[in-house]
Amino acid sequence: MSHKHEKLIRAIFHDPISGNIHWREVESLLSHLGATIEQLSGARVRVLLNGAEGVLHHPHHSNVLDRQEVRHLREYLARARITPSTYENGR
Repeated sequence: MSHKHEKLIRAIFHDPISGNIHWREVESLLSHLGATIEQLSGARVRVLLNGAEGVLHHPHHSNVLDRQEVRHLREYLARARITPSTYENGR
């Protein structure tokens, strides 16, 4: 398990919500977790992880997710049973 990915998961689930999470790091994390990522039209991305399917949006004008996108990512990861505690227990 990567320390970088563990730190990113903690940042995603940390309150207050961070405004400094980069999309390329999220893609790297999802790939690391074994997710299937499919580019849809526009800025939409379909993700399948642990049987949970979701549609995420990558940032339009920057590489940094806004707080609403981080909240949506957090909710998706929780549905896919990925939280800081489950990730750490998988080590």
